[in-house]
Amino acid sequence: MPKSSRTLIAALALLLSIAFAVSPFFVPGFSGFDPNQFPIPQDNPPAQPAGYAFSIWGVIYLWLIVGLAYGLLRAPRDAQWHDMRVPLCLSLAVGTTWLAVAVMSPIWAAVLIWVMLITALIALFVAPVEDPLWAAAPVGLYAGWLSAASCVSLALLAAGYGYLDGETAAAVFIGLAVVLGLIVQTVLGRIPTYGIAVIWGLLGIVAANWGHTPLIAYMALGGSVIMALPTLRAFLRRG
Repeated sequence: MPKSSRTLIAALALLLSIAFAVSPFFVPGFSGFDPNQFPIPQDNPPAQPAGYAFSIWGVIYLWLIVGLAYGLLRAPRDAQWHDMRVPLCLSLAVGTTWLAVAVMSPIWAAVLIWVMLITALIALFVAPVEDPLWAAAPVGLYAGWLSAASCVSLALLAAGYGYLDGETAAAVFIGLAVVLGLIVQTVLGRIPTYGIAVIWGLLGIVAANWGHTPLIAYMALGGSVIMALPTLRAFLRRG
């Protein structure tokens, strides 16, 4: 690709990160799926993290914007940055529509969040080794949270459509989140922000279930401890 086109992709990535960050203002009041969006209403589903956990989006939005702005100014034509930006643009473009879709269809929202996750993971694995604070680290936080959230979306669908009861669905898909997180963080071997975001999501599930659904709380807590091992190794590598 011509280097001038790389600059355009760099600018597009920044614009999409801004659009992604402001998209919640166009769907005001969204705080998760309405329980009645499912055939079996999902009131306080055990797979869903406590509300405070979603505050991580503020960090993700800001870090992506600042990181991509840095990349546009300092590395607009860099090949490694470009390789990261292309799949990231796809993920962010889908992300700008996600809230609007979520208020209409949990099924399509689940499909889209997995598209966001897969493209974010591609971006993460090809993220430049140089400038990790501004390139790989924010993408890692974004992809890590999506890893947890995409599994939660499947748990809600499984329980909401009667395939599993709420507790069983939570157990199955928390397990999936931990396995997915372990595989990604271990194979990646760097970028500990990925594991940190997965752990944050799991601890949010612990907080939501502690004293109410102890099995799910203990599963999520155990998963966060297991996730801490490859995350710590990645941190010690300063990846």
